[in-house]
Amino acid sequence: MASSRPALIALTALAPVSWGTTYAVTTEFLPADRPLFTGLMRALPAGLLLLALARVLPRGAWWWKTAVLGALNIGAFFPLLFLSAYRLPGGMAAVVGSAGPLFVAGLSALLLAQRPTGRTLLTGAVAAFGVSLVVLRAAGALDGLGLLAALAATVSMSAGTVLTQRWGRPAGVGPLALTGWQLTAGGLLIAPLAFLAEGAPPALDGRAAGGYLYLAVANTAVAYWLWFRGIGRLTATQVTFLGPLSPLTAAVVGWAALGQALTPVQLVGMGLAFGATVAGQFGARSKAAPRTFSFSVKNGRKESMDVTDGALRR
Repeated sequence: MASSRPALIALTALAPVSWGTTYAVTTEFLPADRPLFTGLMRALPAGLLLLALARVLPRGAWWWKTAVLGALNIGAFFPLLFLSAYRLPGGMAAVVGSAGPLFVAGLSALLLAQRPTGRTLLTGAVAAFGVSLVVLRAAGALDGLGLLAALAATVSMSAGTVLTQRWGRPAGVGPLALTGWQLTAGGLLIAPLAFLAEGAPPALDGRAAGGYLYLAVANTAVAYWLWFRGIGRLTATQVTFLGPLSPLTAAVVGWAALGQALTPVQLVGMGLAFGATVAGQFGARSKAAPRTFSFSVKNGRKESMDVTDGALRR
């Protein structure tokens, strides 16, 4: 319903807002220099928790689709994101990531036949510029590998967002199960990389255990469930325009909790990025929810017809 659209957008926006707290939690609570282990602890426990709640496993083609989506959205995205953050100066990884709406617009044209409008492209450019004003700091030569990793991470998440919408969900499977599948697949992909690159898991004190618990439950299980739920009901472009809320939240948390000052230039950038995020929600309509009606047939069973595409469901 139209009246529920603002609420749906607001709930979906909670995902990037939650992700914006990751930096503060990582630096203040977790062991240093263990990015892959942190990615593993975010993904795999969250995925197994959601699998236990959903009690549904993939079937047929959804085994390989889950592997692809899990790799794009989680398994490849997390390591590439951490690699870029460690090798690039002053928030450059966040700037590259803020170009996600532009990548999604291009991929949506290719895979979903949704041609980007001039307004969408302009809004995406304004969002990236606003984020750059917030997160960029002076100094530091660009690292080629770090820049490639940031680009690959952005393309990976963008492709995962578009394919998640293109493939939808199997009949009778909700976003909780779909999220659990992807987080588990992604976590299993990260696990060997973490152990090969970083060795045995570090010893954890209560502070670190609490940090990992927050990342696994609120920051990942709940946040990604909201994110994939939103992808199923909004357009891919609408969802990805919520992404700049992540670096904006990180800046606010840094100011409020870590004592980091916000300059006038950063405040202007925050206004531009937030305005672009809001504008991005009006560039395309939400996906229409399929309407169904039931009717009886000669064999006595009831059938339902999806009015939007004419598909007969039993």
